[in-house]
Amino acid sequence: MTYALVLSGNRVITSGATGTNSAAIKGAMRADPNLLTVILPQSLERQPHESRQQLEQVMHLVENPSNDNLSLAEASYICNKEIVSRCQQLICFAFHDSRTLLQTCREAEEQRKVVTLFYFD
Repeated sequence: MTYALVLSGNRVITSGATGTNSAAIKGAMRADPNLLTVILPQSLERQPHESRQQLEQVMHLVENPSNDNLSLAEASYICNKEIVSRCQQLICFAFHDSRTLLQTCREAEEQRKVVTLFYFD
């Protein structure tokens, strides 16, 4: 999906993690790495080892080492708020019990952002 979005000229902003974020990064990097921004909830060193190699290839990587002392959930919430503030449309993949992501979607809707939410379960 991100490959097609970037090929059509859209800028993609995502968080860095395994799973869907990693797939989004891979697709955007393949299409046009310059149109990808990855905002990490914490510093690169705090990211899972398996995703660091991919993240080190990202041209526009924003680290948040000031959040290293927070729990991942707290840091992710702050990170998601930054992502929403920079975007016009939010596409989110979540489970029904993904509190942080669902809260982010609600807040994005309150800001009149276009929100598309896909559930895994």
